[in-house]
Amino acid sequence: MITYLVRRLLWLPFLLLIIAFITFALGLYGPGDPVLVMLGQHASPEAAARVRHELGLDRPFLVQYADYVRKALHGDLGESLKYRGQPVGRLLAKRLAVTVQFNVVVMAVGVAVGIPLGILAALNRNNLIDYLVVSLTVAGISLPVFAIAPMAMWFLAVRFHLLPSGGWDGIFSPRIIMPTLVLAIGPAAVFVRQTRANLLEVLGQDYVRTARAKGLRETAVIVAHALRNALIPLFTIFGLMLGGLVGGGIITESIFGIPGIGNLVWEAFTARDYPVIMAYTLLVAAAYTLANLFVDVCYRFIDPRIRYG
Repeated sequence: MITYLVRRLLWLPFLLLIIAFITFALGLYGPGDPVLVMLGQHASPEAAARVRHELGLDRPFLVQYADYVRKALHGDLGESLKYRGQPVGRLLAKRLAVTVQFNVVVMAVGVAVGIPLGILAALNRNNLIDYLVVSLTVAGISLPVFAIAPMAMWFLAVRFHLLPSGGWDGIFSPRIIMPTLVLAIGPAAVFVRQTRANLLEVLGQDYVRTARAKGLRETAVIVAHALRNALIPLFTIFGLMLGGLVGGGIITESIFGIPGIGNLVWEAFTARDYPVIMAYTLLVAAAYTLANLFVDVCYRFIDPRIRYG
């Protein structure tokens, strides 16, 4: 186990270097010129060349990439091209705190709603409750956030004045309720579908039939025997959500005016702010890699049959 853990951690720097190289190449040779975005499309070639030289964008690709990696290893992620004079690390740190708080609440609501509904649907298979839960799940997975959010804002804020339409005052403010409900629909629907499918599969196993044959109460059979094994595969989904805590919801944060990292990245994309985009990509890649490692390690304790070489 220790060998496996060390091997995975040693692979992380090489993975980040590969991702950084690809992202850096796409930023340098992709469409759009950050200098023209900063100066405007009617800027003179002399002014554009001067700014490009000041930013070091006229140097060879490998020189720029090596310089970026060297600075990043020392904690310097560069300066934002949109917010001149602002270090990228400081910008991300300030927005990241908001995004993590918001996504933790969304994930908690998704788990708290999705798993019980999935259990309810599995225990009432092929009756009205099951059909209703499955229909809501399909709708939740199919409807995109940019379609649900305006409807929720019109219904809850404009029509009935039940909730604020947006903004951010912390996770204990009423302003977080509407964006949380909108963004939690997708995770909750995924948990409903996976919990229902896994529990139905487990309920057909021999050890469950044996437990019933021994005369155990149905509650004990479900909780002690079926539910534990049915929820193990859901831990993978939970791990992916842990990695997504730092990702931010670009659409949701933009619509509801949440000053999180998703909003910052959207501004960076529109302004071709490549230092911010680079740092965001590395942050998300590291988060998902560590989240997958965390899931692999936890699987070893959840299911003793799992062995890592």
